[in-house]
Amino acid sequence: MTPWRPSPPDIDLDIADDRREEVINYMGEKYGHDKVAQICTFGRMLARAAVRDIARVLGYPYSTGDRIAKLIPLGSQGFPMNIEKALAVSPDLKRLYDADNDAKKVIELAKEVEGSARHISVHAAGLVIAPSEITEFTPVQLDPEGKKIITQYDMDALDPNVSPGEAIGLLKFDLLGLRNLSILGASIAIVKEARDVDIDLQKIPTTDAKTFEMLSRGDTMGVFQLSGSGMTRYLKELKPTRVEDLMAMVALYRPGPMAQIPEYIERKNSPKKISYFDPRMKDYLEKSYGLLVYQDDVFTTAINIAGYSWEEADKFRKAVGKKIPAEMERQKQKFIEGAMKNGMAGEKAEELFKLIEPFSGYGFNKAHAASYGMVAYQTAYLKANYPVEFMAALLTAESNDPEKISAAINECRRMGVKVLPPDINESDVGFNIVADKDSKSGRAIRFGLSAIKNVGKAAIEAILEARKDGHFSSFAEFLSRADARRVNKKVLESLIKVGALSSFGGRAALLYSIDEIRSRVVRPKSSAGQQDLFGESDTVKSKESVSSLIRTDVSEFSQDELQSLERQLLGFSLSAKPLGELISPLSHEATHKIFEISPHENLGENVRIACVVTQVRIVVTKTSGAEMAFVRVEDDTGSLELVVFPRIFNETRSYWVDFKPLLISGRVDSREESPTLIVEAIKTQEEVGENKKDVYIRIPTRVGPRELTKLKSLLLANPGEMSVTLVFAGKSRKVNLPLKNNGLPLKIAWTEELARSIADILEA
Repeated sequence: MTPWRPSPPDIDLDIADDRREEVINYMGEKYGHDKVAQICTFGRMLARAAVRDIARVLGYPYSTGDRIAKLIPLGSQGFPMNIEKALAVSPDLKRLYDADNDAKKVIELAKEVEGSARHISVHAAGLVIAPSEITEFTPVQLDPEGKKIITQYDMDALDPNVSPGEAIGLLKFDLLGLRNLSILGASIAIVKEARDVDIDLQKIPTTDAKTFEMLSRGDTMGVFQLSGSGMTRYLKELKPTRVEDLMAMVALYRPGPMAQIPEYIERKNSPKKISYFDPRMKDYLEKSYGLLVYQDDVFTTAINIAGYSWEEADKFRKAVGKKIPAEMERQKQKFIEGAMKNGMAGEKAEELFKLIEPFSGYGFNKAHAASYGMVAYQTAYLKANYPVEFMAALLTAESNDPEKISAAINECRRMGVKVLPPDINESDVGFNIVADKDSKSGRAIRFGLSAIKNVGKAAIEAILEARKDGHFSSFAEFLSRADARRVNKKVLESLIKVGALSSFGGRAALLYSIDEIRSRVVRPKSSAGQQDLFGESDTVKSKESVSSLIRTDVSEFSQDELQSLERQLLGFSLSAKPLGELISPLSHEATHKIFEISPHENLGENVRIACVVTQVRIVVTKTSGAEMAFVRVEDDTGSLELVVFPRIFNETRSYWVDFKPLLISGRVDSREESPTLIVEAIKTQEEVGENKKDVYIRIPTRVGPRELTKLKSLLLANPGEMSVTLVFAGKSRKVNLPLKNNGLPLKIAWTEELARSIADILEA
């Protein structure tokens, strides 16, 4: 805040997502529930959605709308692509528009509906507080679920910051629920319970070597703002040593300023390369190695170099942020003239303004970056110093997302943190820590009950209530103590199938015996004061004799069957081999891990991935009636959707089997900001084994001559029959370099030990 600021401030509060409703209720209690309301928002037709909707209502096949939509380039943050602009920047779209009358019709009609409101919902974060009853300022309505009162006006009509001079004047509060804050809180609570250690986040050291070493290795899974393939790659190159480095990466890793990241990394690692565009800028750019990183740097430059007042600088900041062409041109002239008056040459002033322009729409203010940088550091600190507790909290936070749980468990395996299967006597609602003599730390994470399909809140409460009287010694005792109405047959079957009751018998035997045992065991009624139909002696007798009812003539399920049951109810198999082991025989031919594939940086690139199939959805094309498939695959770093068009699908139909290891070659595409792969070729493990001739080694951009020399020495020490190609993949192009030794192809023997040694060199 300054006396010269022409508009109210934005008010953004980040809150643990599991406590956001508490804060909203508190605001209602403090200011009056009749004065506080969340804001409505209108979902609008963006370019791609408009095309797909128009094609659908006109009766065209899905493929027609989809083909047009995919030719519309993705917009950038704050600046969604529109159809008119797409026709100007996409030659393929323009050619289709000119050549295909159906496409032209769809596009022209889509222009008419583009931007119109499609549906109403509750704003993800926005809330307003009125000085008197809210209905004096805005009409209200029930939200789509009919549970809470929200405004009928959206933020454009309410907030003077959004629509200056037009809005009714209620300032919007953004209360954003952050899952990472919930994970931080849960981690601290688990550390207290497991180790009796009190952690005060305000007092943890901000120079912890273990934390920065972990980030420099790229072990960022679960770390706020720093996970993701692109950011992780940059962190490994940067090798951060202070919180300011994390702040800068948070601010720079977005369209526009992102182009400065390589320069930031180079200046940090080679201090001799640090320079300042103007000596006067050293005072406020010293900690960012002379680079413009934050919004604050932009308006401070306007004040110090171009002679702006604070009020003018704030208007300049807004103009840069909103990227209004006429206003930007006016500001450009003013900035250059001001800089020249303060002693800077005209050409240099124009060059400085060009450095500012990339901040349009994306610049982070320093306070925001500092807040996010500190939360990033705090999550990294807990992961580095309290790995078991942190991963337990992370797994609990992701309990409703099997894909994220699977990825987190793979991370636990990589970290050496053991995750035990669910157990009726040890599992809690979430993932908890238990003693385990076979683990290095003597502790392991026990799988949480809430992550098991069909086991809901009521059933879990009943199990934990019954367990207050002690562990269950048998299946019969469990049934007799747990409320049968809440722990019903479906719940029992799910618990048995995932192995939560395996201490009482084999899964197959328990499943085949469940009806007989349930009919014979006396269970307490859930209503207070209600007596059992049988006397105490009958109850005891029933529990003592029931073990004989568990079938002994039933063979246990095979490993494949057990894993299939786990996948049905957990979304993945805990007892299966780690994915890394399953795909290991194929990994030498892969050019990328799934985690490394970006919908922006790798768009259109041909890649190969070693993976397993987890889900297959077969569809029939409307044009030809042929079958094609959308296939979900995973490796040990993440998951990806494959698009398998009819010809390839027809040739490889037998390959698409759950958890079959495959080597997939394809072209990177994107759908709604997520990468997809258009499949071009598939190899099975057997086919790769028959043609084990080539090894592809992906070289990170930061690797220099010293590491490459070490790599070649290592390869020469492992002679064999497989030729080696180094893959250098930059932002704009990829170069494959076959390795030679004395003019002949360098050939090696590929082993897992060699793979680990290569990783040690390239990731050092």
